[in-house]
Amino acid sequence: VQLQASGGGLVQAGGPLRLSCAASGRTFNSYVVGWFRQAPGSEREFVATIRWSGLIMYVDYSDSVKGRFTISGDSAKRTVYLQMNSLKSEDTAVYYCAADSRGRRTRAPSDFASWGKGTQVTVSS
Repeated sequence: VQLQASGGGLVQAGGPLRLSCAASGRTFNSYVVGWFRQAPGSEREFVATIRWSGLIMYVDYSDSVKGRFTISGDSAKRTVYLQMNSLKSEDTAVYYCAADSRGRRTRAPSDFASWGKGTQVTVSS
């Protein structure tokens, strides 16, 4: 599956931003789709994942974004969103969406086979 992330930009601290991840090809049914981010000089880190098992949807968040970010998606439309609220300067990073057909509950970047190009998010204080 090919992924395209969009929606990044410059936002003031405390403001919102919504990222989108659109996929070409098959639906996300049984996939896990994740958002990761990477700041300069840092390793790529887990932000959130969403996965589907039949009609049941599961989400997972890193502690650093829980309560501020919301991941959602439409499996049939092959689109996943990351709504980011109450943004902080430490959220500044390149954000990547990734997907894997095995649909496992995971936070490890190495478990994701498909990656989109990143989108830059810059939070000014």
